Parts: sequence; structure tokens; C-alpha cells
Amino acid sequence: MGMSNNFLSQEEINALLAGEDMSASEAKPELDVNAITELDKDLLGEIGNISMGSASTALYQLINQQVNITTPVVSVTTLREIKEGFETPNIVLDIEYVSGIIGRNILIIKIADGLVISNLMMGGDGNVPEAHELSEIEISAVSEAMNQMIGSAATSMATMFGRKVDISPPTSKVITEASMPISDAIPEDQPIVRVSFKMTIGDIVDSNIMQIFPIETAKNIVAIMTGEENSEKAAKTETVEAVKEDNIINKGISEESINNKATIEAQPSYGYQSQYEAPMQRMEQPVEVHSAAFEPLVPQSNVPPIKNIDLILDVPLDISVVLGRTKKSIQDILNLGNGSLIELDKLAEEPVEILVNGKQIALGEVVVVDENFGIRITNIVSSVERIKRLK
Repeated sequence: MGMSNNFLSQEEINALLAGEDMSASEAKPELDVNAITELDKDLLGEIGNISMGSASTALYQLINQQVNITTPVVSVTTLREIKEGFETPNIVLDIEYVSGIIGRNILIIKIADGLVISNLMMGGDGNVPEAHELSEIEISAVSEAMNQMIGSAATSMATMFGRKVDISPPTSKVITEASMPISDAIPEDQPIVRVSFKMTIGDIVDSNIMQIFPIETAKNIVAIMTGEENSEKAAKTETVEAVKEDNIINKGISEESINNKATIEAQPSYGYQSQYEAPMQRMEQPVEVHSAAFEPLVPQSNVPPIKNIDLILDVPLDISVVLGRTKKSIQDILNLGNGSLIELDKLAEEPVEILVNGKQIALGEVVVVDENFGIRITNIVSSVERIKRLK
């Protein structure tokens, strides 16, 4: 469009007006602060308090410093408003729930706190210069610590929900500028639930961390805790069962009509009616019903005949006994010394696993035979299963 004598043409005026309307339409939508109720916020805060308590324990095991994550504050906001309110840089860990819960979870920690955590994980005293920047190794260390925290929080939620909760492999990134998006999966103007916590690490860190859920994820968590999810599932199940029942009734009516038609067509004259009455009467007599009986499936498996095993009876096999298992961090392993105790994942009275060539074949209890330890077998799998496990 051209402009002559410093006057705007009608087309230019229309274009400017259209631009103003477009700007008005792109205005930021109003935030619905009542997307969740105050009761829901209280419940989410309590869930966050318990789950982040487990997360603080996981962090303590990594840095060997007392960690407290408390005082949850729940609010409805947007990612854009969060970025406008916090200081950069920050570390963001983004995970997706793949089972047990539907939705996402984002954990945000300040870079300054991440520097202290990484320093402690690497055996330092937590004193880091303010101008120090995170290296790739330190970013990996902090990301692993945050991953352990989220994993412990998910385990705690699984205990509260009474179901298995799995998370996807986490993705982490460093937010150095306010223009960088916090999450690629959540629009910046979409309402989300923010749960802020106070975090202290010994006498080194006194700061805050932040957990973020999409509104739908938060509502899903509340529905699970209040039992509303089961009510919705029950209603859906009743609807499906009603439809199935109607289909069965309609099918039964159709089959009955077909049978009646076949019976009528099978009677050519009244003289032959008595020939069909007897079979019909026998069919109408009460029938004794028994549960179906099936042959055991295990003996029918495709296992070579037992006589063929004679060829390998003299082959030696390694037998080992597993008292229990556990996991330790690299720092815990390095700190082991004479007199250190390692707690296993089995109780004292639980049976131990008996392995042959690394395959479990039985359970047993530890006994003393003369001056040696021995194992008394208390439960053993079948011969067929043992042969299958040795393959």
C-alpha cells in the first residue's frame, strides 16, 4: 500500500483497524482461579507434603545432609506468570505419568541450590562461589538428584493411592532467560496448579522449590484420593453391562423365534406330531449342570520326555542362595568400611531364594549343619517348571 500527501487511504485505514481488532483478540485470557476448590487445594497440599517428604529422604541419601521440604502452598496460575515472578536461571525437570495417574509433573529448582546439591554429591562442603556456573557434569548430577526425588515422590503417591505409579524418563533443561519456555508440552497461558515448598539443606540452603501440575492432572489426583474416580468407572461399567445385557436378551429372543419357526416347519402333519413331542419333552426336562473340568496345562507343555534328561544328569550346576538385595548410591559404597551395616530388602523370617545357574527353583530357610550354613527347602517349584527355568 502506498501513502500520498501524508494521508492514509481507506484501505490503509481498514488495515490498521483490522490490526487493532486482531491485537484485542490476542489478549491474554482471564485466569480461572476457581479451577479447583479450596478443599482440593488442601488435599493437594497434604499429598505434596507427604510425597516431598519422601523426596527429601532420597535427597538426603545422596548428599548426606539434613533436608527438609515443608510448608506447601497451592495456587492456580500459568507458566507465563511463574516466569514473570521467579529469578533465572533455574533447572526444570519434566516427567509424564505413564500408569496409575494421567498427566505430567514438573519440578523446578534454582540454579544456586542446584550448585550446592551437585557440590555435596561430589563430596564437597556445599560452599560454591556465587559467580560459578553449572558444568555439564554438575547439571547431570543435579538432574539425577531431581530424578531420584521425583521417583521417591511417585513411590509415595503409589502407596497413598494403593496402585502402581510409573513415570517416563525425565527431561531436564536449564532456564537462563525469561523468554525460554518452561515446558514444551504445556501452553504458557494454560491454567496450572503450582505447589511451592520451603526447602532447607543443613545450614547451607534456605530456599524454595516448585512443583507444577496441569489442572487435569491435579483433578485426577484428587479424584483418586476421594474415590470419585472409582465412582465414575463404576458408572461407566454399569452402562456397558446394561448394553451387553440388552444385546444378550435381544439375541435370546431372536434365537427363540428361529427355534420355534424350525419346530413348526418340522411338523408336516398332525399324524407325525407324536414323533416330535417325546424329544421336545426330553429336552425340557431339568438338566444337571456341572462346572467344566479341564486337564492341567503344565504337564502338557512342550518339554522333552523325562527319559532324555538321563544324558545330562552328571552335568554340574552352580547353586547359590540370595539372602536379599538392596541399592546404594556411589557415595554410600565409598563410605563402606569395617563394621558397616547393609540393610537388605527381606525380613529376618522371610524365606531366602535358592538359585541354580542364576535361575530361582525354590525357597528355603537358613540352618546350621555341623559348622556350616545350610538351607532347608520349604517351597519348590515343579520338575517341569524347573527344567523350563534351566533352559
